Amino acid sequence: MKLHTLKPAEGSVKSSKRIGRGTGSGRGGTSTRGHKGAKSRSGYKSKLGFEGGQMPLQRRVPKFGFKSLNTVTHKPINLDIIQSLATEFKLDTVTFDTLVEHGLVSKKDVVKVLGRGELTAKLNVSAHLFSASAVEAIEKVGGTVNKL
Repeated sequence: MKLHTLKPAEGSVKSSKRIGRGTGSGRGGTSTRGHKGAKSRSGYKSKLGFEGGQMPLQRRVPKFGFKSLNTVTHKPINLDIIQSLATEFKLDTVTFDTLVEHGLVSKKDVVKVLGRGELTAKLNVSAHLFSASAVEAIEKVGGTVNKL
């Protein structure tokens, strides 16, 4: 066996259809493109989403909703999460930097502390916003609230 004698296995390689090579080939004449119309012409290329002149799906479906560019979304952090953080790492102050450090929020987030859960540790909590129930729960235990 030599390199110049190598051949692919029998039946593994198919010859391509020779389109437009005369009527005797069986694929001459219209060359499998049918009669007339844009698709039969050379250089045909349809636009993305074109459905043959029918109103395209993108235009049939109505526009919906509105997103304001001025909306500020807050990242909610509940008291039960702050409590678990304080007990696990033995903290007496929970700041925005602490939350970022432990992967609960990102640096770009605006944090709002919410009142779900129970707080047992006396903590100094610093965040951008607080709900009324969260402030009440923190001060009830003897902690302080600092707005950033």
